[in-house]
Amino acid sequence: MPITKFTLSIVALLLTVITCNSQSSNDILVGAGFDLIKTDYNHFGNKLQVGAEANYFVVRHFAAGAGLELWTHHPASFTMGMRYYPLDNFFVRFRGLIGANDVALGGGWAKPINEKLRFEAIGDFYFGQTEFGIRAGIAYVIKNKNGQ
Repeated sequence: MPITKFTLSIVALLLTVITCNSQSSNDILVGAGFDLIKTDYNHFGNKLQVGAEANYFVVRHFAAGAGLELWTHHPASFTMGMRYYPLDNFFVRFRGLIGANDVALGGGWAKPINEKLRFEAIGDFYFGQTEFGIRAGIAYVIKNKNGQ
């Protein structure tokens, strides 16, 4: 499928760019995004899935988070999960979706725009629905006042 190869090419290209602008312990990352592509989409614009979340960095490379997912064809879901950053701009996330009764495992890349604002690209696999989605979003870092 041409759109799948195109999308994978874009994601691969985005993942090759790495810059250093990391978060610290006790920072809060607030973000929102929407699914550009999901395997259950029949055609563009038929369904929409958006999400917002806040993540608290317990330590520099690990954050616990909660958020809300909204779909055009399903009820809203509360999410709880975690992010692990093996590198400053790459992360793995695991989330439980309460309401959709699903679990998602994904990975992402965050491109800093400036010290506090970043673009995020995320891929998630939903185990209950056996679906895969690619999400784009924006996130804002609320820095720790203690300056660790």
